[in-house]
Amino acid sequence: MIKATMYIGGVLFGFGLALAGATKPEVVLSFLHLDDLGLGLVIGTALLVSLIVFQGVARLMSKPLFGKQFDGHDGFPVTRRTVVGAIIFGVGWGISGICPATSLASVGTGNWPLLFAIVGMLAGGFIYGTIRSRQGG
Repeated sequence: MIKATMYIGGVLFGFGLALAGATKPEVVLSFLHLDDLGLGLVIGTALLVSLIVFQGVARLMSKPLFGKQFDGHDGFPVTRRTVVGAIIFGVGWGISGICPATSLASVGTGNWPLLFAIVGMLAGGFIYGTIRSRQGG
């Protein structure tokens, strides 16, 4: 049941990205260049709704539907790798207008050339994992 819930959530997220225009790299780039801030309104609305829902669910339910307890998140340490990774991600997003979630949703809307971007992301992750495992970390 939890996998079905995750699948439905992913499909709804993809539809939301498509409806907002986030599956079109030109729309994302227009937002990043501050030419069209419509996507910022969508992101801000999503953040507000998520904040309200997460806070409300934690107060109204004693335990999650699929689990024994709600797990908190204490954050994560900001390391050099985290900062470098964020910079690489930001530069790539700014140049191409795509990120992992939007590229998957975009392929779902028929934008097949973005399969090359997905292959590039997978290759980059594989290379990073290989290098990191050889370094022992």
